[in-house]
Formats: sequence, C-alpha cells, structure tokens
Amino acid sequence: MKIKKLAVALAAAGFASGAHATNGMNMEGYGPIASGMGGASFAYDNGTAAMMNNPATLGLANDHSRLDVAIGFLGPDVKTDAGGMPFGGKSGGDAYYMPAVGWAKKQGSLSYGVGMFAQGGMGTEYASGMDGLPERSELGVGRLIFPIAYNVTPDFSLGASLDFVWAMMDIRMAMPTSSFGNLMTSGTGAFNDPILTPALFGTYEMGRIDFSDSNDYTGKAKATGYAGKLGFTMKLSQALTLGGTYHSKTSLSDMKTSANGASMTMTDAQGVGIPLTPYGGQVTLPGKLVIHDFQWPETYGLGIALQATPSLMLAADVKHIGWKSVMKNFTMTYSTDGDGVLVGPSSATFQLPQNWKDQTVFSLGAAYKLTDAFTLRAGANLGSNPIPDVYMNYLFPAIVKDHYTLGFGYAFSPLSEVNFSLQYAPEVKATNPDADGDPSNGAQPYTTSHGQTNWQLMYSQKF
Repeated sequence: MKIKKLAVALAAAGFASGAHATNGMNMEGYGPIASGMGGASFAYDNGTAAMMNNPATLGLANDHSRLDVAIGFLGPDVKTDAGGMPFGGKSGGDAYYMPAVGWAKKQGSLSYGVGMFAQGGMGTEYASGMDGLPERSELGVGRLIFPIAYNVTPDFSLGASLDFVWAMMDIRMAMPTSSFGNLMTSGTGAFNDPILTPALFGTYEMGRIDFSDSNDYTGKAKATGYAGKLGFTMKLSQALTLGGTYHSKTSLSDMKTSANGASMTMTDAQGVGIPLTPYGGQVTLPGKLVIHDFQWPETYGLGIALQATPSLMLAADVKHIGWKSVMKNFTMTYSTDGDGVLVGPSSATFQLPQNWKDQTVFSLGAAYKLTDAFTLRAGANLGSNPIPDVYMNYLFPAIVKDHYTLGFGYAFSPLSEVNFSLQYAPEVKATNPDADGDPSNGAQPYTTSHGQTNWQLMYSQKF
C-alpha cells in the first residue's frame, strides 16, 4: 500500500500533520474521545482536543496538567470512472498519517495550554491525467493553538484561543487549453497578446499546471495567518451541560510558490512542432503561482452532554460550517519570464468556480463506563455533500457525507490513559456532467466515489 502523508508542517518544530476531506475539508472529529462519539465535543471534557473543538471545555477538567500525544490514520478510498477518457482510475492517496500534541493546565478557575493540530485538507493521486501524465493534489491546513478558559462560576465557563494557521498545497493538473482559456479572467504580456494568446490557448490542445514537490512534509505553495475561537459551557443541572462555540474565518495570506516553483506546460494535438516554438509539440514555462484568498470558513455550533446515569453519558452537537463564503471561486495567478526564448514577462489569472454550499453537521455520541478503567464509545456524524455535482473535481472530491464511529478508553491509573477511535464513512458517488470543464466540446461525464476508514490513537498523562 502506498503510504503518503498529506503535508501540513511547522518547519521550525519539525512537526507534520495532515488530513483528508471528511466534513467538507474538516475532520469528522478532533481527538479520539470526541471522534469515538461521532465528533460530539462541545459540552464535556474531551482533553486537549478542546483547543480544536470548544476551548471552554478545558474549564470542566479537574485541577491538573495534562499532556496528550496522538496519531491519526485516514484511509480514503477514491475512484474516478471517466467513461473511457484517459484520466482517473483509483487514487493512490489511500493512507495519510497525522500526529497531534496538546498540553493544558487547570489551576483553580484558570485553564491554559498550547497544542498543534491538523485542521483538515484533501488529496488525491492518479497515475494518469487528461494528458496521460500523473496528476495529484495535496492540501493541508494546521494550527498552533494557545487556549485559555476561565470558570466565571462553578457552573459557567468561558474560553477562547488564538490560533496561528498555516496552509500548504501541491497540484499537478491537466486540462484542455480551451478550458484554461475559458477560465482566464485577465492577462499581461503573452497572455494578453492578439497573436500569442490564441496560439497558446488555441493551437495547443492540452495544458498543465504543476506546483508539486516530493516531500511528505511540505507543499510548493504556502501561506500563514491567524484565527480565533470563543466558547462557553453552562451546567443547567448536575446532569446536563450546554456548550457552544464560534470559530472565526481565517486570515491567511495569499498562498505562493517561489519565483520558479511552478510550471505551465502546453502540448499540441499531434505532438508535432508549430511555427511559434522550437520545441516540437510542447512548451514549458517556469514561473510563480499565487493562490488568492484561500481561507478556512467560520464555524459555530451548540452541544449538550447528559450524564444519564453514573455510567452512561450522552452527547449531541449541531454545527454550521460556512463553506459558501470561502469556496466560491479558486483564483490563481501564474506569472512567468518565459524560458529565455519564448513569451517574455507575462501573467495570467484563472478562476475556477467552486460554489460550495454551507454544511450543517449533526454529531451524536454515547460513552458507557463498563468499569472504572474501561469506557466504550459509539456515535454518528451526519452531514451533507457541500459540492454541487457540476463543480465536483476528481482531484478535490470532498463529497463524503456520514460517518459511524466506535471507540474506547482505558485508564492504566488515575494519571495515565489511552483512547482509541475508529471511524467509517460509507462510499458516496457524485457525477460531474462535464469531464473537462469545457461545455462547448460535448465531453462525457465522469463519476467519482469516495469512502473512508479512519482511526485515532492517543496517550494521555496527567501530573
């Protein structure tokens, strides 16, 4: 089995984490305690994963310091049936590993800490694209989080976090040059020339954008920025707790490659030369690629936790993920000085419509203590596919809907424990009616299927 990590890294710490599309591009749950309960997490103590879920739940812990060290595995099963066209097949991106770590201290009314977690992402790897060469995508978004929580009263806690956010992306993508031309919104130099522009996007048949490296811990295009979270918990009774949280939209810089960290390649139909180039039927232009205003959406939600009996806890969350406002268009600018012979300083801006829909996700879970040491968990995470079929791209098939989860926790002592969760997402299929993004050429539709089997494992030490 091909093992790949979806890159998302903090280079100074040598720490990588990644994820694959689940709730859109979010993970279905953060930490094995919450993910074992369908992702429900807003109204009970679920360890340092509170930093990703609801920082106010740090205030529900007893006085101690806690260190959580976790590893997650995401096993997407993605296939594309292109109806005989020369792309698709089974994605080789079928195993992604992601570590996470968090430390928190509760002292009286005050809780604080630091942690590093994968936010989410997506990725695929195909042996053949529309031009017969490999295609791939990798997106990773991660956070270094500084949370704080304060127990205003014994029954009411407030929490907040400041998040340093980073994003990395690799893409190798081919499409007909007519599609590139249709997606171009502005250009300079050769991309705004009455002779060269028709030659580049008309005479050549196939185009390719490539900004991708072979490192599992980095991406060619990078961005950094900030975000924040607010949250509360309120004990409505001895048995019932209400929790709520708001996660802000990120403020990420434009994602950029280095000056020659990307390339644009165009190939003619027959593989023979044309008068404009000395390279036979192909020209490759090294350059820089900028992805404009890629952001992670705001999220908000409410949850409850009911201690139904001394052994049984039930939890339920509902959250809204605002994909619509951040995934309307994928806009990138490619700039090049040419290859020393052809083109000269030029740039082109392309806009790929996304038009994602907002997502409402319901998380339901239960935890049952069989003994003082052993806890069983189960849950469901129920969502919708945020991508309209006509905008679904086989390189970015974030179409998974529901997840069903199991988990357990075992306490070796009052100070150390292990938690594990297993998540299964049934296969979802989506059909894009336009295989190459150019409705004028009558291309056949393609169908992509996506299912997952994932797990998370965490060791915790209190002191």
